[in-house]
Amino acid sequence: MTTILLTIHIMIAVSLVGVVLLQRSEGGALGIGGGGGGFMTARGTANLLTRITALLAAAFFVTSISLAILAGNGRQAPSIIDEVIESAPVIPDTPVVPTEQ
Repeated sequence: MTTILLTIHIMIAVSLVGVVLLQRSEGGALGIGGGGGGFMTARGTANLLTRITALLAAAFFVTSISLAILAGNGRQAPSIIDEVIESAPVIPDTPVVPTEQ
């Protein structure tokens, strides 16, 4: 299961890099300029690539979290306190009274 999910995760990551590189730089002016738009005009293509980027990013986060959950399954988190208690010397409950000879 982990191998399949990891393969899908890598494919999503490569696709995400490709889609981001395909996008045209708008030069820092956020939302300024550009007229009406159709489906496959420059603006329509940018909207399509933006949606695909958002979907791939969401899928990337989901697969990342799923891989983290799968990696942590079956492991019991070690407690530092338990390790200290186990390695501490045993002290008897009753005090030892030295006898005089």
